[in-house]
Amino acid sequence: MKPFVVHSGITAPLHRANIDTDAIIPKQFLKRIERTGFGQFLFYDWRYRADGTPVEDFILAQNAYRDATILLAGPNFGCGSSREHAPWALLDYGFRAIIAPSFADIFYNNCFKNGVLPIVLPDHSVQRLFEQIESQGNRTLTIDLPAQEVRGEDGAVYPFEIDAYRKKCLLEGLDDIALTLRHEQAISAYETTAPHARRIVSAGA
Repeated sequence: MKPFVVHSGITAPLHRANIDTDAIIPKQFLKRIERTGFGQFLFYDWRYRADGTPVEDFILAQNAYRDATILLAGPNFGCGSSREHAPWALLDYGFRAIIAPSFADIFYNNCFKNGVLPIVLPDHSVQRLFEQIESQGNRTLTIDLPAQEVRGEDGAVYPFEIDAYRKKCLLEGLDDIALTLRHEQAISAYETTAPHARRIVSAGA
């Protein structure tokens, strides 16, 4: 998993509340077994018409936001089903962070497991960011994870909270597999001795 330390990027304002996981990655694209390749289907039903032609006024179709790596959204982002494909699709598209007033719990947890940073800011701060991005064109934000700050082009600073353990994992690029592999020697030693120990216990019984 790629570490997240300090990231600056174009921010796409998706001014909608209750964006569910089926909107993020529609169910017809969940047949893939790899974690990669989902970015092309991100927000598919909003990005494309039924005939497959692009919806030109959708935010990610606009030239100013095609290379966005930070997503700004409304409350309750990631609600709906618990599919882990949602953060996979966001990350594969290029998003490293999502800023919203609130997130659905399962989606929020899945983001950390996949290297996407979900940032909760007060609603008034999110609305201020929407206004600046949409009306003033201040599209670039900097997210400083060690300092736990979002910084705008105007110099405004928005502090955010994050669990210390999750912060450490993101800073070091550790997912569940990497955390397990840190104990590889102990696991190998157990696998070597466990069969013998079980035979002794069975014999004693």
